[in-house]
Amino acid sequence: MTLSENTFPATTRAAVPYGQGRARGLGADVLGVHGVEMDNLVALGLPVVPGLTVPIGAGSGLQDHQTATTAIDLLEKLAVRGIWPAVRTERRPMLMHLRCSAPVPVSALPPAISVIGLSSRNIDALVEVIGRERDIYDSWAANLRFVAENALDVDVDDLDDLADDHPDSRAQVPALLELIEESTGAPFPADPAEQLGLAAKAMLARWASPRGQRARRALSLPDDLGIALHVRALRLGSWNESGYGSAISRDLETGRFAPHGVFHLGVRRADPNPGPGDPLDQTPGGVQILDQIFATLEPHLRGVAEVEFEVRDRQLALLSAQAVEHPGPRAITHLAVDLATAGSIDRSEAVRMLEPDLMQDLLHAQLKLTGSEQLLARGLPASPGAAIGEIALSSDRAIQLAGQGKNVILVASETSPADVPALLAATAVVTSNGGLASHAAVVARGAGRPAVCGATTLRIDANAGTVTAGEVMLREGDTVSVNGRTGDVYCGTVTIRPAEPSAELEVLLGWADEIRRLRVRTNADNAEDAATAFRLGAEGIGLCRTEHQFLGDQLPLVQRLVLAESEAEEIEAIAALTTAQQSDFTDLLRVVGNRPITVRLLDAPLHEFLPADGEYRDEAQAQRAADTHESNPMLGLRGVRFAMVQQKLYPAQAEALFRAWVTVNGEGLQPQLEVMIPLVSLPGELSKAIEQVRSAAADVEQDTGVAIPYLVGSMVETPRAALLAESLAEDAQFLSFGTNDLTQLTYGFSRDDVEKTMLTHYLEHGLLDDSPFAVLDTDGVGALISMAVRSAQQARPEVKLGVCGEHGGDPASIAFLDSVGLHYVSCSPRRVPVARLAAAHAALESR
Repeated sequence: MTLSENTFPATTRAAVPYGQGRARGLGADVLGVHGVEMDNLVALGLPVVPGLTVPIGAGSGLQDHQTATTAIDLLEKLAVRGIWPAVRTERRPMLMHLRCSAPVPVSALPPAISVIGLSSRNIDALVEVIGRERDIYDSWAANLRFVAENALDVDVDDLDDLADDHPDSRAQVPALLELIEESTGAPFPADPAEQLGLAAKAMLARWASPRGQRARRALSLPDDLGIALHVRALRLGSWNESGYGSAISRDLETGRFAPHGVFHLGVRRADPNPGPGDPLDQTPGGVQILDQIFATLEPHLRGVAEVEFEVRDRQLALLSAQAVEHPGPRAITHLAVDLATAGSIDRSEAVRMLEPDLMQDLLHAQLKLTGSEQLLARGLPASPGAAIGEIALSSDRAIQLAGQGKNVILVASETSPADVPALLAATAVVTSNGGLASHAAVVARGAGRPAVCGATTLRIDANAGTVTAGEVMLREGDTVSVNGRTGDVYCGTVTIRPAEPSAELEVLLGWADEIRRLRVRTNADNAEDAATAFRLGAEGIGLCRTEHQFLGDQLPLVQRLVLAESEAEEIEAIAALTTAQQSDFTDLLRVVGNRPITVRLLDAPLHEFLPADGEYRDEAQAQRAADTHESNPMLGLRGVRFAMVQQKLYPAQAEALFRAWVTVNGEGLQPQLEVMIPLVSLPGELSKAIEQVRSAAADVEQDTGVAIPYLVGSMVETPRAALLAESLAEDAQFLSFGTNDLTQLTYGFSRDDVEKTMLTHYLEHGLLDDSPFAVLDTDGVGALISMAVRSAQQARPEVKLGVCGEHGGDPASIAFLDSVGLHYVSCSPRRVPVARLAAAHAALESR
């Protein structure tokens, strides 16, 4: 229906019929959000309930009898020309429904008022038509109560007493009419215009009341925020062919297009909770039109649509339509692909619809919470996913229980390389110390295990076999449930929803790959992790941490080197290390295939490789271990520094890598090798380490007759390396920013310590907006990266630049890294899809 503005007298133009505000260029600041919503529905050609909007600031005008009468006449004309002909008959009078909306979405608006115009003069005729006397009286009682309290100043206690004395609305209505007349000295008006004026007064008074003001303050809205009033036609039809309902366009569990909802026979009441209702398919006249409505709404709203509607004599008309808030990643993914496939949006818009953070819920199992769970502890969400299992307070116990086929949650103060077999055997890990970059967090993310770290309220007593948090005490063997996405640990068993990545997600990620500039690699140290990452779309390995290949059973190999008594023992240890690494590299390179792989030579604090107290071979070995003690191991003899002291180490590792490459090359594969030197601060360190690598390559070529193509580069994880990037790039063919250590050293934070002591305090008091170990600090660390990128490209324009810190999987960090011109990011295997989508978003935002 299209009505010209000149259809109605000029005196009514303050009231804007649904559908005309758009033509007049009026927005939500005049019409309120509902007025704009209804205008849009009319413009889409959808059936809507006849109605009009009284603009913000003009609602009090309805208290004038002539203005209200004119508005009702206008509404009647709209209804006659609309989907409800012959509205105003004696047997079917047109009643009205009043609601309001603000210029912005607000959840604390006054309730709607229904059946305006109902009186003792027409109630008998309506009851005869509808056949449901109770429905009409329920709505009438709610109307009278609201108007009496908010417009007529009837005492609230008297109204409450009356409701208690007359629970049946058929007896309550006459009592309300009598109370109103006693309180005001005049009967409640039967004239529809007077009733509309009182309803408008009540709604505006409720909005201006202290209750309304408190609600606005709670939502940080201005005290003087106005509301528009919306008057809608309410035609009552026969009970079994009329009613109202609500519906949603998709199944939010599966995301598939499947309109569903509820329907209520009878009169639409102001009560927001009318009961469970009937299945949608019992709607008089059928619901086929809803399929057509949703097919129109979803492309318009760019979201899952939900509607409220009325049916009168088997004719359906919309009361409202909007996008579902937070429909979940499954629904968004299916919707985006459906809309793009249908040509309603392009692929870029489809990719924009799914936020990278939301996608985590598709990739990892989630706990299905009911609100009745007992929270044991809350820590840092170190690795996403959900798990249930029995508490194990030691690595040995975790391995033992896992060997019995049980699900195990390893609970410890912190973990070390010696605990890796237990971490891999467990279904999840919880630590009371450590943070997002702690040993437990890094290993768990790489292995795809849920992890909660830094749960500082936990008190672990391994000797007593207990875990205590506040007044709650659990014993080893008790069951807990872990939510690695939120950092919550619950007592007992909580239902788990398994990960459900869909075919539609793969389609959407494929479109994202077409858009993004940044390449996405993975941090993987073994063939299994690499295979997982490649299955999830990684284009190569951006960080292979060679020290992680010596965890678990192979840990003694490094211990032998660190604690060697003589040069002969040292040479023997190096030979054993080389043999083991060559085997590991060969397995890994076979999985890598022809993709690029960045291999970082040994970089780990020495204390991580020393035996535990009491496990030394003899007193002399214990003394040598004591001699290696460092006050701050993270800043001690690690990375390239250890290689400068132990000059056989890096050549041995490089030789193992190159010999592995020769092996797989003989099998028809050509991995793109990139050898990375860690923890560089001095250009001289880098040049000497590069000499060691090149010497190893020459030795392997001479021995095998095969020339190995490779790049050699530097990790940038100290501020000095970032400042001297131009000098480093003179020797380095690539630079990879290790943002975990670069953040730690730029701030002067010990990452594990600050996350368990001061970081929460800083976040709560606004000193930090996010943990800098989770979201890249663009002002400080980002400034160093930007400077280093520019200076490195000046020295070597073709230099390859990437990030291999965990920030490479964080969407906000990826947006910054894309903006400064990096070539790739590298992240843990199960964050690869998130990084792919985030990189596409970054590219789209820069257009």
